[in-house]
Amino acid sequence: MSADTDWRDQVVAMIPALRAFAWSVSRNGSDADDLVQDTLIKAWSHRDKFEPGTNLRAWLFTILRNTYYTAVVRRRREVRDEDDQHAKSLVSAPTQEWGLTMRALQAALNQLPVEHREALILVGAAGLSYEEAAEICGCALGTIKSRVNRARNRLLKLMDIDDAAEMIGARDTAAAGRAAE
Repeated sequence: MSADTDWRDQVVAMIPALRAFAWSVSRNGSDADDLVQDTLIKAWSHRDKFEPGTNLRAWLFTILRNTYYTAVVRRRREVRDEDDQHAKSLVSAPTQEWGLTMRALQAALNQLPVEHREALILVGAAGLSYEEAAEICGCALGTIKSRVNRARNRLLKLMDIDDAAEMIGARDTAAAGRAAE
């Protein structure tokens, strides 16, 4: 097996995690797919710059994160559905309790500072270690731990949850709701 094939297989194995992180920052499936595609194109084009033996996952997540922030800056100059009329017409009220819980979670996540939300998603949702998240965010390990802790505490407060165990119950209810569909 050639080095390019082995490297490609490792990158392909990361696609689900990249897509999950892309969705968490873009909050749109189509934008997330575009972001992952751009990330993969950049990674493939610059694969010679990747140093074997280093953390491929962190390298890919860093490319994705930087691509997202570049797109955000670019979009500030664009005007899309400025009065949200079209977007509002596509919204349907959730009919299951888990849908309400997920909507409340997303709303609470949106209220977190960007750095806290990003740290929480990298560690909590993407399953990265604190060390990997710190590398991706370009900050100290203690800073990531602090951001995650503050994000968790703020999230519980925003969702009016007294104990993290209540959140786990809400998660289990959400999982059961999705499984029933």
